[in-house]
Amino acid sequence: MSRSRFGRLHAAAAALLVILVAVPRPAHAYLKFGVAVNGRQVTVKWNQTPIRYYVAEGGVPGVGPPQLAATLAQAFSTWQAVPTASVSFEFAGYTNARPGEGDGRSTIGFLAEPDLDRVLASTSLLIDDVTGELLEADIFFNSVFSWSVAPSGEAGRFDVETIAVHEIGHLIGLGHSAIGETEVSGSGRRVIAAETVMFPLAFGSGSVTNRRLRADDIAGVSDLYPDGAFEADTGSISGRVTRNGEGLFGAHVVAFNPATGALVGAFSLNAHGEFSIAGLTPGAHVLRIEPLDDADVESFFEPDPPVEFDFRAVFFNQLVVAPRGADSGSVEVAVQPK
Repeated sequence: MSRSRFGRLHAAAAALLVILVAVPRPAHAYLKFGVAVNGRQVTVKWNQTPIRYYVAEGGVPGVGPPQLAATLAQAFSTWQAVPTASVSFEFAGYTNARPGEGDGRSTIGFLAEPDLDRVLASTSLLIDDVTGELLEADIFFNSVFSWSVAPSGEAGRFDVETIAVHEIGHLIGLGHSAIGETEVSGSGRRVIAAETVMFPLAFGSGSVTNRRLRADDIAGVSDLYPDGAFEADTGSISGRVTRNGEGLFGAHVVAFNPATGALVGAFSLNAHGEFSIAGLTPGAHVLRIEPLDDADVESFFEPDPPVEFDFRAVFFNQLVVAPRGADSGSVEVAVQPK
């Protein structure tokens, strides 16, 4: 068995976040990590659960190993509690190892990374590059920032549970979601709103907003690790995004359910402009297609192939029904150049 290591795939950061790996093919829900195997893309995921993890010895002011372990348990339980997903986790104990050592153990702890002054935390993955099976996933929290495990958050300190929920999304194989809004602030951007914990930018210190999963997160984990009822009880919408008759790569497609208010997103992930959004509550949805021009593209995609930006955001001209246990059938949405 050969092993390859993704570098730090990144994490949540207060402003601009760093690199990420995406899958250049149609994907359900939002981005999932993937590797190329014999000319095809294989989704990166754990083949067996529970996923066992260790907590590193050592801590930061106010957050020792016991406090970190208790907070991580709560963050893991947030993902495990999704009723349409089958993923589970197990605390294996404390360790003197440090995150990122590639020792076959999934280790979570604090590291001082002053050069990464805009990165709050980061997840690295060790995979079998033949099967795509996850073998190890380490998370570090950057100890150059101030951290808190206070139940309601703490002014001036970043919330461990909030950032842990985001990083655990990466640990199980999920990439970033683009369902959020930012604005330019100082030398970077700040988050105005996010309807997913997997948005690549974090809210500011003291915020506990993203301890709770949203519809997009639930669709993502359920698509990777579906339980018996997921595919039978939900529907999907698939189609193409085109400009002048040609497919677009990297268009952001969002399905909005007016009855529930739920938003679930995806991207067109090949040269044909194809997309597929799974995990939708059966019923009518509004489709919005927009360029990925409100975020750092490297938080979502590798440089090649290039992402298309030269088109106007548009709503599809009719409601699209996601049938229970089935797909909408191909929907073609034509966009116009800016």
